[in-house]
Amino acid sequence: MSTTAELLKGASALFPDEVVTTAHVRHFELPLGAGRFALITLDNGLDHTKPTTFGPQSLANLDAAVDQVEKEAADGTIVGVGITGKPFIFAVGADLKGVEQLREWDHAHAIGKGGHDVFKRLSTLAVPTFAYYNGAAMGGGVEVGLHCAYRTVSSAIPAFSLPEVFLGLVPGWGGCALLPNLIGAEKAVSVIIENSLNQNRQLKGEQVYELGIADAIFEGADFLEQSLIWTAAVLKGEIVVERPVIDRGEAWDQAVVKGRFIADSKVHGAAPAAYRALDIIAAAKDGDLQQGYDAEDKALADLIMGGELRSGLYAFNLVQKRAKRPAGAPDKNLARPVTKVGVVGAGLMASQLALLFLRRLEVPVVLTDIDQERIDRGVGYVHAEIDRLLGKGRVNQDKANRLKALVTGVLDKAEGFADADFVIEAVFEEMRVKQQVFAEVEAVAPAHAILATNTSSLSVSQMASKLKNPERVVGFHFFNPVAVLPLLEIVRGEQTDDASLATAFGVARKLKKTAVLVKDAPAFVVNRILTRFMGEVQNVIDEGTPVETAERAVEPLGLPMSPLVLLELVGPAIGLHVSETLNRSFPDRFTVSPNLKAVVEAGKRGFYVHSAGNPAGPELDPEVAALLKQGDTVLTEEQVRTRVLDAVAQEIGLMLDEGIVAEAQDIDLCLITGAGWPFHLGGITPYLDREGVSERVTGKRFLAPGVASVPA
Repeated sequence: MSTTAELLKGASALFPDEVVTTAHVRHFELPLGAGRFALITLDNGLDHTKPTTFGPQSLANLDAAVDQVEKEAADGTIVGVGITGKPFIFAVGADLKGVEQLREWDHAHAIGKGGHDVFKRLSTLAVPTFAYYNGAAMGGGVEVGLHCAYRTVSSAIPAFSLPEVFLGLVPGWGGCALLPNLIGAEKAVSVIIENSLNQNRQLKGEQVYELGIADAIFEGADFLEQSLIWTAAVLKGEIVVERPVIDRGEAWDQAVVKGRFIADSKVHGAAPAAYRALDIIAAAKDGDLQQGYDAEDKALADLIMGGELRSGLYAFNLVQKRAKRPAGAPDKNLARPVTKVGVVGAGLMASQLALLFLRRLEVPVVLTDIDQERIDRGVGYVHAEIDRLLGKGRVNQDKANRLKALVTGVLDKAEGFADADFVIEAVFEEMRVKQQVFAEVEAVAPAHAILATNTSSLSVSQMASKLKNPERVVGFHFFNPVAVLPLLEIVRGEQTDDASLATAFGVARKLKKTAVLVKDAPAFVVNRILTRFMGEVQNVIDEGTPVETAERAVEPLGLPMSPLVLLELVGPAIGLHVSETLNRSFPDRFTVSPNLKAVVEAGKRGFYVHSAGNPAGPELDPEVAALLKQGDTVLTEEQVRTRVLDAVAQEIGLMLDEGIVAEAQDIDLCLITGAGWPFHLGGITPYLDREGVSERVTGKRFLAPGVASVPA
């Protein structure tokens, strides 16, 4: 028994629930009389909805397949070896469910070394090796192909990536060492660092080929057949694959510098994975692959035993699993069908909603507003967006025509909503206005129609309180931009019934949104936490801490943008409105910043001026600086950070005590999908637990040990 086999056998005991991938070897004669060929197919026996992964037993199966073809290659009975996947899936990397269970550094190191030992055997066979990327390939799935001599890719591949840095790992089975030596450091940094830190951006087949990762690209319909014809031509010398010479000089060093700049701009040094990957890429410059593999093994083990990866896996599970089974959602069989949607309002938010309902539900959507000009503008916006999709090839002409025909606008609500099953309002955020709108809609809509509000902070129960049928009112709070952010806070009013709530969740599913059930309380989840967070930053500025110190203080969280840049995106007036709403409800914790009020009254759109090409980034607007009235209490960055995190931990503790959501996991899911908070934080509660803030403020952790941390 080889050392690798022993290593993997030991590791298998730690992965009792592994979905095992087989590595089936079959033989056939290649076209063009090129000779007998061995093809290894990776397959876990399940359909494409359960992608193929590599746990210890799966690696052992591949190792055994390589044993077989290695002998055949040495005996001269085959001319080459290929590796491919089941329909639509090549392989998507390591079995992350098993990784969560690892408790010891040595076990984590064994997983890294075991993968390397198996994969690199493909590069030492006595015959050429070929990877045929026929479907989705991620992480270890990409890396097993990098160990082969040649690669082809299907033009139909929707997702190809090395996403490890996104989760808090490094590409640990050859990616950091092999990819820059194949396509150059700059392109490798783009794939490994930049794409990962841009919300795990995926490559399509064409891009994989253009980057030089694959040597040839073929259509999906006859991909394997064409790949084998190409393979035969390569083996016969009829096709010679030429690759560009890799620049191992200053260009390599500059690529690593650029990677560090990208990492700094995204995580501000707060998450180690990107920096560990860049260290390995930097060291791979001299082409010493074994040294790179050893560095990958160590980095992998260190990161598996660290908090960032555990938070990343926790976040991944929230988005992939919990999001699909919303806590507290009623039986979906209670949901009523929705065959027509009404939208009250035709402004930008309402028009975005109309477009979303139209594209996802493909049912008639009708907008109303106070005058025809606004209605025409709203319908025009939807038509223009459909034309944009047509121009990009996202819809064909027939579908574009059909979608445009489905959206209309009318002044008369009775005409528009008489047969609507679901009506959502997106009008001015003022209780009296919204109550009046709902009274008008209730008078003309069918008795079964859901009345949904896109309010961001007002009471859904109060909004419904004057209606004859308040049980059919639900909060349906989207986040801007509607097309980008997945979160949908579904708010249950005091009298909302199960059928209405079930219908709301059913619609959310069809809209492909991440729906979280929240209690009807001021500002719900995301806006309440962000307002407390921003409010504390504004408090320390008002008290006398310089703006730049307050902003820098929260950089270690690695948030997508600083608090005042976020305020600019939201709009200072909206930020002020939400803080005033929360101040009325919780005056002891939510303040209304006089400086923010002054900025809004002066008509300023933010605290900063942005000048193109300024390497220092945005600068404090001199006009805003002149407005600021500050005290004389100046805090350090560390003191500011403590103040802010303590405030957030207190607010989350109170929200959980109030039952705003079912569990802390739902708060994290909301922040990740509604505010873009990073995976490496796991939202926020794992970070607060890890830094000791939760216990200091609330006397206990938000999550049980092992949930987003290394199991005890």
